[in-house]
Amino acid sequence: MTEIDDVLVTRKIVERYSREFQELADVDVIIAGAGPAGLTTARLLAEAGKKVLILEKKLAPGGGMWGGGMTFPIVVIQPASKHLLDAVGIRTEDAGDGYYTADSIECVTKLCAAALDAGAKLWNAISVEDVMIRENRVTGVVINWAAITVAGLHVDPLTLGAKVVIDATGHDSEICHVIQRKAGKLDTPSGEIEGEKSMWAEIGERTVVENTREVYPGVYVIGMAANAVMGAPRMGPIFGGMLLSGEKAAKMILERL
Repeated sequence: MTEIDDVLVTRKIVERYSREFQELADVDVIIAGAGPAGLTTARLLAEAGKKVLILEKKLAPGGGMWGGGMTFPIVVIQPASKHLLDAVGIRTEDAGDGYYTADSIECVTKLCAAALDAGAKLWNAISVEDVMIRENRVTGVVINWAAITVAGLHVDPLTLGAKVVIDATGHDSEICHVIQRKAGKLDTPSGEIEGEKSMWAEIGERTVVENTREVYPGVYVIGMAANAVMGAPRMGPIFGGMLLSGEKAAKMILERL
């Protein structure tokens, strides 16, 4: 066995991360949030040859999908979105009555692995705290370590450039809140974030796809963030709409890039 040098281990980590950071300082698409919608979009864009970077503020990707329903590690989808699980080898069970079930842990791990295998990159423990706006268009994001943000320390951030930024931050719709504060109106009925409504899966599953759109030049909103921004209901542990939202966003963005 090769002798282990602790300092050399540190150098190897920093060398690789520094190289990758330089390579990804300017990309085609930055996705804030590594939930099922963001991971689906990332995979499809990367498969199409786009340079994609996912930024996740938590240590683990997966968003709300990790917990299944109240920590029972099972999620529900409907037939219209089953192809997006099939595409990455996620096993589903026909539960009858027009529902399929899947293991939530398998879903997250395979969605994440598929995005990475397609060529997307994912950095965890990084928060998007601001955006860069040039001539009324978002041209990148402002980032910091998530731990710095949580601790409330005054540490100046760094910037990353992107042709497109995607808000996949879920219920909090963090990117859109920043844009509303800094740039004014969004492309919503009131020009502002409408706010998430109470749970109604039947409506929420449909509207999460309908609400997937460009809400400010250069910024798309997907997944639960789309419903929060557009004033639609949440939908609990049924995730087909999230997957379809990610697929729709990828198609829309590929038409632009």
